[in-house]
Amino acid sequence: MNAARRMTLRDRLVPLIVACPLFLQNIDLSALNVALPGIAASLKVPPLQLNAVIAAYAIALAAFLPLSAWLADRFGPRRVFCMAIAVFSLASILCGLAQSAGFLVLCRVLQGFGAAMMVPVGRIILLRSVPPSEFVAAMAWFTIPPTLGRVLGPMVGGSIVTVASWRWIFLVNIPLGALILALALIYVPKVPREDKVPPFDLAGLLMLALGLGAMLGGLETMGKGMASLATSLALTLGGTAVLVAYAFYSLRQEHPAIDLRILRYRTFRANVVGALPMRCSASGVPFLLPLLFQIGFGLSAVLSGFIATGQAVGSLVTRPFMRQALKAMRFRTLLVGSGTAAAIFFASFGLMSASMSLWAIYALVVAAGLVSSICMVSLNAVGFVGIPRERSSHAAAMLVMVQQLSAALGVVLSAAMLTFVDHWRGGDGTGFEAGDFGLTFLAVGLFAALSLWPFAQLDDTTEITRSRRPAGEED
Repeated sequence: MNAARRMTLRDRLVPLIVACPLFLQNIDLSALNVALPGIAASLKVPPLQLNAVIAAYAIALAAFLPLSAWLADRFGPRRVFCMAIAVFSLASILCGLAQSAGFLVLCRVLQGFGAAMMVPVGRIILLRSVPPSEFVAAMAWFTIPPTLGRVLGPMVGGSIVTVASWRWIFLVNIPLGALILALALIYVPKVPREDKVPPFDLAGLLMLALGLGAMLGGLETMGKGMASLATSLALTLGGTAVLVAYAFYSLRQEHPAIDLRILRYRTFRANVVGALPMRCSASGVPFLLPLLFQIGFGLSAVLSGFIATGQAVGSLVTRPFMRQALKAMRFRTLLVGSGTAAAIFFASFGLMSASMSLWAIYALVVAAGLVSSICMVSLNAVGFVGIPRERSSHAAAMLVMVQQLSAALGVVLSAAMLTFVDHWRGGDGTGFEAGDFGLTFLAVGLFAALSLWPFAQLDDTTEITRSRRPAGEED
């Protein structure tokens, strides 16, 4: 009965609205990468110094994520979501008015705080408001805005820098933020806040903020000229040590800032821990492809950027049929099959050559985006199976933390592997050749394949379109 209910316009609008912050985030990040040289010239600072503009946002986002779970429980998800949009928009105004690099970095920290509230709380709204029978379809709609952001970001950034001031990269967020806020107030349901909210775990929050901030700061600055290698490694290892200490601390607390005990749910554990190699590889490929196309094949930045967007195009293609695919196939079969195909496609990128037709290369990139998207959408749909309502805020915050860390780690590991292969082939680690990418992509594909084992261990007897509970029972 409920499983057969057709999605209404509101059912489709809610996941689109709560995913719009990811659209803004992807547009901002892609546009900033294009605009950094122009911003550096405007503010009269070296371009490398402005890497801190991107790193500050990522570090602040990771550091404040744990706070989102408690705030959503205490004040209600919709209220926190709307407040976060307002904070993000205000920070965008300040970024657009910045007259110095230091002030711009501070404003990006404030933007990161707003994003840390928007992104996981949007997921919480879906988890608490969407019926289990519609959750797969809702997650498919939820992934459309960020995918569009990845497609449009480079073009938007290039257009703004070409015809207007770089400040409009931030100022354009104001009307968009106002529109999202208005839509959220009209269409997003008022999800009741928790009746009994545990005391605020300040010690746990500080440990998580310090650990995540230091670890991500080390990963973001590694190899970018923002800090010495020793400093970046010290930050990464120090942050990791603090996170390990938090793990022991949290298991002794009745109400920790982020409850790691939710990893006892096997589908969520597969989504967070088991899928980490796949997520790192999926983040490394968009970093490596433009380098291969420009350095290895000699293509222009515009053409290589166009081909690289094929991954996002392939991702969009999967949206209309994901619900039907998950109904027709067991999700373990779909996960293992799509994960295997993604790993093979990642490795096959190393076989591409400059003599190949550009349309053939583009088709390969689109196909890789399609199968990796099937894997990621399936993960996002089944990853919250069995999570009790009162723990959904912790699960959403933890997943976003892992996504942020895997994105940074994927780029670092891919760059390190490319440098290692270049040294192994007699290079100096800086002047890469097309031959360096073959073994690098092979390693990326093999690393992605490590996720296939935990995927294969999942229970394959439950139809996730009917219930979030059975397949996620605790071990």
